[in-house]
This record gives sequence, structure tokens and C-alpha cells, in this order.
Amino acid sequence: MLAVNGVYRFYSPPLFRWMTWRHSSSKLFVGGLSYDTNEPVLKEAFEKHGEIIEVNVICDHKSGKSKGYGFVHFVSEDSASKALAEMDDQVLDGRNIRIEYARKK
Repeated sequence: MLAVNGVYRFYSPPLFRWMTWRHSSSKLFVGGLSYDTNEPVLKEAFEKHGEIIEVNVICDHKSGKSKGYGFVHFVSEDSASKALAEMDDQVLDGRNIRIEYARKK
């Protein structure tokens, strides 16, 4: 912790912040999805890159329609890295998808 003007703040060294920002992990954020894309379609598109733990397409609570983004969680970081490299800006269900490592809330 670091005290600034009497207020304690958590301090993290620059290397730790960089690694957290980079956040090389096995979970990917997938944006730009078609509103018709569902979890089985997303899983099928990504499973050729490695074993998947979980696929989530985020939906509106009232309508049940997709919000246009989701998450794909792979077993390994290597599979996620390969999927990110090969699938970013590719067409899925008629839309170019954007992929990046998922960030923690």
C-alpha cells in the first residue's frame, strides 16, 4: 500500500501492471457478433483452435436477444492465443468479429 495525502492506495509495481494489462489468459472477449449468433455457433467457430471450457453469448434479460458480444474460455493459454491470432477480424455470421483477451472486472 502507498499513502498519498493521508489516503492509502494499493500500489503495484510497473511489471505487475504491464502483465495485468496484457492479461495473457485463456479467456477471450469476442465483440461484433451478429445478434443471431448463439453459443453453439460461437463454440463451433472456435473449437478448431483448442479445447473449450465455456462459451457465453451475453443476452438482454428482457428480450433474450444477443447484445453482440460474448466470451470463449479455452483450457490453455496457447489455444486462446492461437484463436486470437487467427480469428480476429474474421467474418462470423456475416459480421467481422473483434477478439481480445478478456479483462477482469
